[in-house]
Amino acid sequence: MEEEVRYIHASDCALIVSFGEDIYETVNKKVFALWKAIEREQVKGVVEVVPTYRDLCISYNPLEQTTDHLIEICNHLIKNLSYKEESERRVIEVPVVYGGEYGPDLEYIAELHNLTPEKVIELHSAPEYRIYMVGFAPGFPYLGGLDERLHTPRREVPNPRVPTGSVGIGGKQTNVLTITGPSGWWYIGKTPLVFADVNKDDPTLIKPGDYIKFAPIKPEEFELYGDENKGSNH
Repeated sequence: MEEEVRYIHASDCALIVSFGEDIYETVNKKVFALWKAIEREQVKGVVEVVPTYRDLCISYNPLEQTTDHLIEICNHLIKNLSYKEESERRVIEVPVVYGGEYGPDLEYIAELHNLTPEKVIELHSAPEYRIYMVGFAPGFPYLGGLDERLHTPRREVPNPRVPTGSVGIGGKQTNVLTITGPSGWWYIGKTPLVFADVNKDDPTLIKPGDYIKFAPIKPEEFELYGDENKGSNH
């Protein structure tokens, strides 16, 4: 059953359009469809539009736009949205060395789920993961689509220092850590790709709505990827 769209007053200059309570690709595509429609219509007074898993946050200038009028505009746009698959589906191939020093938690994940490390790698690298949103850290992708057989509770005690590029599993999700820091996730591999570089005109490798496809590589291949190699798009 489709949930009713809710409008939440986030502040005197921000409105949240919520499409539901659960995280589904169909819900996320509705968020993106409205986001693109607002950009296409160049709605007066809108300063910024930020998509998340199931909500869209619209920041606006209260001197140029009112909340009630903005809700009317959104209602009109929602009635005419197309939720079909994007015509230009961008898939970023992300090379990953699994296990060993690159993925110290691979053996634990395999043992926990009564799988071999090879099966964990196979299950993890099979899907094309949708990037539902980007946040927490520069270029950090929130991914959906992890195989249920790999769902794993997060650590009770976080690891105080996990290196940039580590590929992990936490709960129902997988991710790529884009900055070195603490984490409560289990890390099964590492990618040489740089997901965020402030020195570039386009500082992030990925965008919301893109897809990530993990590709296993051997340790000796890790160093072959320089900063200039940002993955391949299909």
